[in-house]
Amino acid sequence: MPPSVLSGPHYLGKGLKLVLSPGLRLFVLLPLTVNLLLFAALVGLAVRQFELWVDALMPSLPQWLAFLDYLLWPLFVGLVVLMVFFTFTLLANVIAAPFNGFLAEKVEVVVRGEDHFPPFHWRELLDMAPRTFSREWRKLTYLLPRALFLLVLSFIPVLNLLAPPLWLLFGVWMMAVQYIDYPADNNKLSWDDMLAWLRARRWQSLSFGGITYAALLVPGLNLLIMPAAVAGATLFWVREGGLPVHSPR
Repeated sequence: MPPSVLSGPHYLGKGLKLVLSPGLRLFVLLPLTVNLLLFAALVGLAVRQFELWVDALMPSLPQWLAFLDYLLWPLFVGLVVLMVFFTFTLLANVIAAPFNGFLAEKVEVVVRGEDHFPPFHWRELLDMAPRTFSREWRKLTYLLPRALFLLVLSFIPVLNLLAPPLWLLFGVWMMAVQYIDYPADNNKLSWDDMLAWLRARRWQSLSFGGITYAALLVPGLNLLIMPAAVAGATLFWVREGGLPVHSPR
C-alpha cells in the first residue's frame, strides 16, 4: 500500500480541527444549517420508501433459487444506502456551494498563514454565488451521465450484482472531485486541469475521497464532516502543491 493512501485520513482529521477553531467556526454555521435541514428531509423520505426501493432493485429469482434472497438482500440494502447518501451529498453540496467555496477560501488564508481570523462579509459571499453555482453545474454534467449508467445497471438482472462496488468506487472518486474543486476553483484552475491535478495524485485523492465517503455514511457525523471535508480538501490542495493564484474576481 503506497504511503500516500494514509494522507486522506490525515487531511480530513486536520480539516475537522480547522473548522472547530475559533477563527473559522462562523463560516461553518451556514452550510451546517443547510445540511441539517436537507438531511432531515431526505432521511424522512428514505424511512418511508426504503423497503419499496430495496424490493424494486432486488432481482426476481426462480423458486429453486429462493434461498439466495437471504444472501442478496444485504447487498441491495447496502446499494440503497449508498444511493441515498450519494443523493444527499450531491444535493447538499449543490445548495451549499457558495458557503463551501467561501469556507474553502477562508481556510486557505488560514493554512497559508495570511490571517488567523478572517472577517465574514455577506457581500463577498453573495459575489461568490454565481461562480460557485456555475461550477456546480459543471460537476453535474460530469456526474449525471455516469450516475445514470450506474442506475440503469442497478436494474439489469445479474449485471446489477456489479452495481454496489461500482457505486462505491464512483462515490469515493466524486468525493475527491467535489471537495478539491472548491480550492481549485477559488484559485482559477479550470475543470479539466483540476481533474488532471487529481489524477496525478490518484492514491492521495482516492484515500481522501474514501475516508470522506465512509464518514458521510455515519448519520449525524456526516453533518459536521461536510465542512470538515471542505477544510481538509483545502489543506490537501495547499500541501500537495496547489499554488495560489491571486487575481481579482
